[in-house]
Amino acid sequence: MITYLKKEWLDDLTARKEQVIAYRRYLHQFPELSFQEFKTSQFIVDEMSKLENVVVTRPTETSVLVKIKGGKPGKKIGLRADIDALPIEEDRDELDFKSQVPGAMHACGHDGHTAILMVATQFLAEHAQELSGEVYAIFQHAEETPPGGAKEMVATGLFDDFDFIYGHHLFTPYPLGTMDIKAGPNTGNSDLYELTIYGKGGHAAMPHTSIDPIIIGAQILEKMQTIISRKLNPVNAAIISNTVFQAGSIDAKNVIPSTAFLSGSVRSNDAEERQIIAQEIDRVAKATCDAYGASYQLDYQWGYSAVNNDQATTAIVKEIAEDLFPGQVTQLPISLGGEDFSAFSDLVPATYIWIGAGNAEKGYDYPHHHPKFALDEDSFLIGLQMFVAVSMNYTELAE
Repeated sequence: MITYLKKEWLDDLTARKEQVIAYRRYLHQFPELSFQEFKTSQFIVDEMSKLENVVVTRPTETSVLVKIKGGKPGKKIGLRADIDALPIEEDRDELDFKSQVPGAMHACGHDGHTAILMVATQFLAEHAQELSGEVYAIFQHAEETPPGGAKEMVATGLFDDFDFIYGHHLFTPYPLGTMDIKAGPNTGNSDLYELTIYGKGGHAAMPHTSIDPIIIGAQILEKMQTIISRKLNPVNAAIISNTVFQAGSIDAKNVIPSTAFLSGSVRSNDAEERQIIAQEIDRVAKATCDAYGASYQLDYQWGYSAVNNDQATTAIVKEIAEDLFPGQVTQLPISLGGEDFSAFSDLVPATYIWIGAGNAEKGYDYPHHHPKFALDEDSFLIGLQMFVAVSMNYTELAE
């Protein structure tokens, strides 16, 4: 059996786990929201600039790129970690590293991703002579807020000639140590819609004199669900989640309002059906409003496209993972969660995997984006080993 990490490397990485935890806990205390990661990115720059054999640059105002040139010829690959936090008040008073920023927390694990990549970069810089090709640590800003930081970084043109970009996500819905690795679609197309219905207000006792936007909105919501069940191939995954319906005033219960506002999230994993959903939402809104003499305005917001894992690169990553973590690699159903790593996977061959970081016994099983979200830090070593193993072996395995 091929060994993708030497024993001395494994021992070295295990010893670095405490440094990962220290970085993560520091970052966790000082979360910054999308496009506002000024202190976070400066912290990364300061720490990475201490290393030898690296070139540290700032592709955008709040992102960081660290280049490590190997001692041997080889491929040009990227390792990606997202660095931003969420506008959520943390509810974890027992943590001595709880967020110190009111209304903000790392509720998705990006602090863990960043810390792991920082330590992986340190290891790779120290072993640059044993490295083939060039490895770039991509500390990406603004994953949580469309249009997303990945798209902004890709627009610089810096990644056009990369041979491969790898990323992973620590994921609490999966038990600690589980690794989900699959080729093809891995996340969903993630879009939003906002729909305003313009009717005619009136007295609740005389509805015939009004054009009731609430009735119209309710019918539109019901018809939207038939887009999924009757317009799309049931083999493909898609969902329309209507999350906002606002109309009228609680202080005016006898008044039919003149407008209603609907909004929600649209997820899919097929590019053609993504377009169909958007067209059908507009068609349903128009037909229903026309039937009642109302008008409407639809703002359909195209978000992140689905992450698509390249067949060849994913086979390599899976081979490495199965060697390092036998019996822990599986292939789970596609998630419809959004992930702007898709900007990289749309550009060059890429692979994105999920690493289990949940542990119910420790209370680390809350979903992502929850005020009580927390990671099992034992998952960090898995992510660290994967970053290093992919970097050290990709060139040889891809040839």
